[in-house]
Amino acid sequence: MPTLPWAKPNPARPNTRAFVMASRLDVKSAKDVPRFFLKSLSAWKQVRSAPGALGASLEAQLLKGVFSTLSAWEDRDALYRYARTEPHKSIMTGLRSTMSSSTFTFWEVPVEELPISWKDAKRRIEEQARVDAQSGS
Repeated sequence: MPTLPWAKPNPARPNTRAFVMASRLDVKSAKDVPRFFLKSLSAWKQVRSAPGALGASLEAQLLKGVFSTLSAWEDRDALYRYARTEPHKSIMTGLRSTMSSSTFTFWEVPVEELPISWKDAKRRIEEQARVDAQSGS
C-alpha cells in the first residue's frame, strides 16, 4: 500500500484557513490499476508545483484498486484552478470510465492544523459516502 507522504508545495500564510479536499477513487477492474496509478503520479507531480497548494498526500491500495487523495489549498479557487489545468483535467476525464465509484469531501481548517491525518480524512470520506448514498448521489 504505497502512500506518498504529505508534501508542502507552498508555504501557508499564518493565521489563515486552508480549504481541504479528500477523495476515494475505486477502480472497476484490476487491469485498469497500473494505468490509474501512473496517471495518479502525473497528477501528484503537478500538485507539487501548483499555485495555492499547501499540502498533499496520495495513498494507493493497488491490490484493492482504491486510490485516496488528500490535499490542502489556500482557497477553493486554487483547488479548482488545479483541477482545470493540464494534465489533471485530461487525467480526470480520461480515467472516469475506469472508476466504479468516487467520493469527495471538503472542509476548512486553520493552517496551523496542517498536515491533515489520513485517519481524519478517511473518517470524513466515509461520512460523505453515507450522505451521498442516502441522497442517491
